[in-house]
Formats: sequence, C-alpha cells, structure tokens
Amino acid sequence: MHRRGENILSTPSQNPLSEAATQAAQPKQQVRRKSRTVYKCDFRSSGRLSNEDSRSLNVIHEGFAQHISSALDAYLGTSCEVKMVTLDQPSIKDHVESLPAHCHTVPVSSKSVFVEFDNELAFPIIELLLGGSGDTSDQGRELSEIEDEIMQDIVLLICREAGSAWRMPSLSLAARSRIKATEICQAFGVNEKAIVIRFGVQLGSVASSFRLVFPTEFANAILKQTKLEEPKGKSRVWSFPKPPLRERILDCDFEMTAELAGLRVAVRDLIALQPGSVLKLHAPVRNPGMLTSGGHGLFEIMPVRVGSQRAAQLGRWIRPTDRKGR
Repeated sequence: MHRRGENILSTPSQNPLSEAATQAAQPKQQVRRKSRTVYKCDFRSSGRLSNEDSRSLNVIHEGFAQHISSALDAYLGTSCEVKMVTLDQPSIKDHVESLPAHCHTVPVSSKSVFVEFDNELAFPIIELLLGGSGDTSDQGRELSEIEDEIMQDIVLLICREAGSAWRMPSLSLAARSRIKATEICQAFGVNEKAIVIRFGVQLGSVASSFRLVFPTEFANAILKQTKLEEPKGKSRVWSFPKPPLRERILDCDFEMTAELAGLRVAVRDLIALQPGSVLKLHAPVRNPGMLTSGGHGLFEIMPVRVGSQRAAQLGRWIRPTDRKGR
C-alpha cells in the first residue's frame, strides 16, 4: 500500500529532476546559437590621437612655426626659417632614448610641457646673440650657466608664441631651470605616450631642430579649446598666418633712379632751356651712371637697350664706405 503523494512524485511530467535538466539544457542551446566575434586587442594603440585630431594639431603648429620664424628673424637679426617637420606620439621612454647625448631641455609649464634644443642649434644662436657670425663647431658639451641664461630668452620667445597658438589664457608658460633629458620621464607615466612635435630650423648655413614635448592629455585640452573658438555654422573661414617679415619686405616696391652723378650746369644754361633745346652735360659717354634708391647709390650702370625699351646694365657695386664721398 502506497502513501498518498507517492504517485504524484513518481509522475514523469512532474519530476523536479527532469525539469531542472531541461532548464539547464535550454541556456546551453541558446548560447550555441549566438555567433561570437572576437577582436585582437592592441594595447599599444590605446590613447593614440585620431587622424582628425592629428590634422588639427598640424594646422595649429604650422601657424606657430610661421610666427616663431618671424620672431626669431627679428630677434637674432639674421635670416631664420622655421618649419614644422613631424608630429609623433611615441612612448616617453622611447623618446628619451632617441635623444642625442647633449640636449638642452627646459620645462615651461607645470602641465609637463618641455622645449628641447639640439646643441647644433643652441650654440649658433648663442654665438649670434654674443655678436658672432653664428658659425661654431663647439657642440660636444653641455651649456654653461651663462649660456643657459642666454637661451632663457629664446625659450621665453617660444613660450609667448606657443601660448598664442594654443589659445589657452589660463595656461602659464615660463622658462624654468634646465633639466637632464632623462628627467622628463618623471613627469609622465611609465608607458605613457607623449606628443613630440619637431620643428626644422634653417639659421644661415646651420640646419638643425627643436622640439615641443607634452602629454596626450594636454594635446586634448588644446584641441578642446580650439573647437570652442571655432565659429558656429557650416561655413568655415580659415585665417592663414602672415608670411615672415623677410618675405613681406621682399614684396615691397622701392623707387629706383638711374642718374648721372656729380654733374655741374651753369644757371644761365638752365634759364635758357626751352622745349626742343639741347643741354650739354660735358660728361663723356664712357663715364658710368649710377643706380640709386632713396638718394643712396647702389651700382654703377651703363645705358643699354632691350628691344624697344631702355635699360641699365649693372656694373660695379658701390660700397657703403664709397657712398659717403659721393
């Protein structure tokens, strides 16, 4: 004789073990039906700038290169051309290892912004500021304290132009004490990437470079500030930087005069002049004339003809010491 309830437990459709097995099998079947997509993760690419952000930084620092070129041209008193060369994003460790043995490194902000000068550029600049010609071969050593103080003015000039290009009023840029290149790593994380922007400099016969180094976080702040100042609307009006002062001067117009210097004419001959009359200058044809600008003689000239036009053929250059006597 069975107790009441045993028939209920032995019913196959109501067996709890079979129900649990059925429920456990259903999720497995559902998981098998879903297609899983697996991607390879490259941790080295994390934190890298997008192509659009890289282009924006290129535009900003190409304008900076134009302005610093004009500023250095006027400050050094000689031809100086600065162009942006590369924008890289290496790890800070790789960057420090790629630096030359002697490099003038100066922090310019509490936000881990650095200016790096190759000694191939630093020593010619110092030579020019001390009244020299800018040609020096003394590059295999560190800068002295006096030379370091001279370079402070150049770094301040770069800080001023960089602050204008980055458009960050709250950012305080100032040249601090020089540090060793390896000390840059202390301002970054172990594997943190840095933005390294290299500018090529042509200073007379010297070709070298300097670099701006800052973290990716600071680059994002520059881009954010730039986007805030962009005009609202679909149309954009790009403001291109002005050309350097040297190029603007070369495009100016100057009044030139071809004349015969040192002639004397009697007053009676001038009074007797009438339309059609001939004034004798008593100057041999073989004597050269003079090409002048602003009352200063530049070259001796001879009158010639080019087709149907009159022209002047340049001869001897008149030195400044000879101009005083003329």
